[in-house]
Amino acid sequence: MEIYLKGIGIAYSGILVTLQITIFAVIIGVMAGLIVALGKMSKFKIVKIAFSVYVEFLRGTPLVVQALIMYAGVPMLLQSNGIDFRWDNPVIAATVVCGINSSAYVAEIIRGGLQAIDKGQMEAARSIGMNHAQAMLYVIIPQAFRIILPALTNEFISLLKETAVLSMISIVEVTRKSMLWAASTFEAWPAYLGTAFVYLSITIPMSRLVAYMERRMAKSDQSS
Repeated sequence: MEIYLKGIGIAYSGILVTLQITIFAVIIGVMAGLIVALGKMSKFKIVKIAFSVYVEFLRGTPLVVQALIMYAGVPMLLQSNGIDFRWDNPVIAATVVCGINSSAYVAEIIRGGLQAIDKGQMEAARSIGMNHAQAMLYVIIPQAFRIILPALTNEFISLLKETAVLSMISIVEVTRKSMLWAASTFEAWPAYLGTAFVYLSITIPMSRLVAYMERRMAKSDQSS
């Protein structure tokens, strides 16, 4: 029993890095995702195509490949063009790449939420003197946010689990901590069982929160 508790403790020692990357990546993902969603809904075809390609590339390639491109490929590309650049801290590279990756998924979530709002809401906002940008900012987006909040929470959970691949770029997070301990002690089973327990201790409460939010929203819609 003691060895299993040790495995859990080792895994938990990397949780701060995992949460730090996930939280800041989701913030980046939401801000960039809103821009991408609006770009995909643009009336200008070239803008719509550009953002569509952006989303398809990020959703069509593994996060681990994107992390390797960001961490190793980007500095090499810049250095080959005379720009002396390297990541001083791999956590920054990991946060950036996770945020960019998340933005593609968040963009589709936001776009679905915006399209779910009745067109009459925009017409009503314009009829009282708002321009298109004001109507989006003060009327459409707040209503869409209420719809997409559970989906955004699910994206947080998914991204939290996907950070496990960041051990490939020297990030010492939950999974990497367990890998290092398993390599030094040959206690693979307790190490990785502890890793699973740590992820479950976060994702299960978050999943319950999403379910609770969805029930509350359903009751609110029925009462209104």
